[in-house]
Amino acid sequence: MIETPDHTLLATRRRAVRLWLFAVAALMVVTLVVGGATRLTESGLSIVEWKPVTGVLPPLSPEEWQTEFEKYKTIPQYRELNRGMGLASFKTIYWWEWSHRVLARLVGAVFLLPFLFFLWKGWIEPRLKLRLWFLFGCGAMLGAVGWWMVSSGLTARVSVSQYRLGFHLTLACAIYAAILWTALRLPGHLVTPAPLRLRATAIGLVGAVILQIYLGALVAGLDAGLTYNTWPLIDGAVIPSAERLWFETPGWRNLFENALTVQFNHRMVAYALWLAALLHAVDAARRGSAAAAGAIALAAAMTVQAAVGVATLLYQAPISLALIHQAMAIVVLTIAVFHAVRITPQRAAARIEPVQPLPSGASGRPS
Repeated sequence: MIETPDHTLLATRRRAVRLWLFAVAALMVVTLVVGGATRLTESGLSIVEWKPVTGVLPPLSPEEWQTEFEKYKTIPQYRELNRGMGLASFKTIYWWEWSHRVLARLVGAVFLLPFLFFLWKGWIEPRLKLRLWFLFGCGAMLGAVGWWMVSSGLTARVSVSQYRLGFHLTLACAIYAAILWTALRLPGHLVTPAPLRLRATAIGLVGAVILQIYLGALVAGLDAGLTYNTWPLIDGAVIPSAERLWFETPGWRNLFENALTVQFNHRMVAYALWLAALLHAVDAARRGSAAAAGAIALAAAMTVQAAVGVATLLYQAPISLALIHQAMAIVVLTIAVFHAVRITPQRAAARIEPVQPLPSGASGRPS
């Protein structure tokens, strides 16, 4: 027979797995913030090739730097926006994109190598293996989606497609939320009992935050934050005229390509999201639920995020405010996930029961 670990050893192993997943999630936050800065500084097209392995090394000599610069000069962004840029300025945008790509590779390594170690040691419980392999596959796909996004700006555009930018960012945030959720749901996590309505609302808010991040990516992709810089009115009204919101044909294109419609949708969902979080906090507090602290923290974070968003708009999206706004979105998502996990107990069928310790004096070895 194989010797069975006792409860203490099992708890130690689970704690190690949880800390590993938290480390991956933290590194993803850094990658997301650097990715936001890369987008805001228009640096994402500075590297015009995708070399998953050799691309880790930056140019190491003046000749290599010049070669990379000449490659950049062949794309529309240089010809139409940055013509006359010097090598020093090119290096600045290059380092942003290079840092983002290297961080993304580092996330993959920090996920895969400990994962393989834990599998080898037998520390990953069966139900968890499939989920973690799925998340790793999503991460690999995220890298491919990142290049797919960059490639959209190398031939006929001066920036990446807002469709692909939105998909790339939303997928990254969904993976981040799933890793965080998985870490927090490992056996031994703290659960605060809450009524079904509060649990359903908390989970719905997580999904709504991810949707709002997608809408924000469309705003960023269209530079829609640089126009209609008034609040609470937009284009001179609380609700712009239908002729201004829906002039593209076919109609669905307005949702993705009409800067007014895209910004208006982002605003409206922000209002709805903030109100839902506020009502959720009031509901939790009135019930005297122990979940009230998390609900109030989420409502407070959304209030701060809304204020930063308004300031970003009114000041015409300076990089500092825009980056804070993007970083706050990750903070809001993190709080939403923590809150939802804490008040959502696992179903009995889905729980991974701890292995029972051996009876006192039993060796677990064949006699």
